[in-house]
Amino acid sequence: MNTASPVVAVIDRLVADRPAPGPATVSVTLLNDHGDPVAEVNPDAQHYAASTMKLPLVLAAYRLAAAGRVDLDAEIPVHNEFTSQVGGTFGVVQEDDSDPEPWQQLGGTATLRWLCRRAVVRSSNLATNLVLDQVGLAAVGEAIAACGATGISVSRGINDYAARDKLGDGNLITTRGLAAILSALHRGTAADRASCDAVLEVLAANEMAMDLRAGLPAGTWVAHKNGWVTDITHDAGLVRPPDARPFVLAVATTAPWTSEVAHGFIASLTAAVWEHRSTL
Repeated sequence: MNTASPVVAVIDRLVADRPAPGPATVSVTLLNDHGDPVAEVNPDAQHYAASTMKLPLVLAAYRLAAAGRVDLDAEIPVHNEFTSQVGGTFGVVQEDDSDPEPWQQLGGTATLRWLCRRAVVRSSNLATNLVLDQVGLAAVGEAIAACGATGISVSRGINDYAARDKLGDGNLITTRGLAAILSALHRGTAADRASCDAVLEVLAANEMAMDLRAGLPAGTWVAHKNGWVTDITHDAGLVRPPDARPFVLAVATTAPWTSEVAHGFIASLTAAVWEHRSTL
């Protein structure tokens, strides 16, 4: 990593001048086209994953499909009763879900492929748990390991509060780990090339555009997954500029900021990296 690079100085300054006072953990990882680090700030600090855990989950589904262990076009019953990791059952809180479409299928069926897509493009929590039911935690761990994504773990479904209370927040990420997954997808090492391209196509269709995408010129190709809950805002994506080499940027914030401040901070970091894209 070239610490004299102008983009390193810009990122360091933006993080140092973060937009609000109070305790905050901010992590940034910027990788070049080859997966080499260009800039890093607290890359191994662990943050609660929020919806970024859906990135390795969807990758796991496509890896299993490539191995013939699941059928992405199989019809899956759509329900809202899931087995907790500590016993008993739980359901997704509909009011906290950002995607109404899977709820419209409740009591019917949907394909695993469609559920994977809804888990990304509208960050559906119900779709996420249905996919996790089919994929299993072990396969998610295998996908994370295949990418060399350190510091990432997925140990429960969305709204499995009993598991959280008994086992702690086991859904964790680092920006180094998220960036490693995106870089592995880009380089075709996360799975076979066709599966990597298919996952990237889903990520590029993400409609939640208030973080990385907001810091890029309109129409820029970016495959990303963001996540947000109270005091948590993250995004990680692969950007393919038309006039420069691709790069991966992952930003994680654990801070008592308003959502507008947190989303704006990630967008400003992205815009700064974009301005220096020719140097990456």
